Amino acid sequence: MYPVRPKKSEPIAPFHFCLDIGDYTGVSAASFEDFVMSIKQVKVRSLSFHIQRGDFQKWVLDIFNDEKLAKKLENVKDQKLRGQALRNRLYRIVSERLKESTK
Repeated sequence: MYPVRPKKSEPIAPFHFCLDIGDYTGVSAASFEDFVMSIKQVKVRSLSFHIQRGDFQKWVLDIFNDEKLAKKLENVKDQKLRGQALRNRLYRIVSERLKESTK
């Protein structure tokens, strides 16, 4: 099991939530815990934008080296969920992965 920690000992590059290219929401995640909380906070439109572009998957791989979570996020993309169903699925997957990593 991979720990949900940055690959490097230097500060991680935060994830900046956007509604579209150049339309920043003002919400960023600078840790895995922030990422979980931000999923509940940002507009669903932002979640949809990022999941469809593969942004979450790329960030999780690049920063945390977590292939398991990246694959689960890719599966969410393939399910084409919308609205609150998308938010709930993302929150469940990411929060469960965080719990797994802290056992």
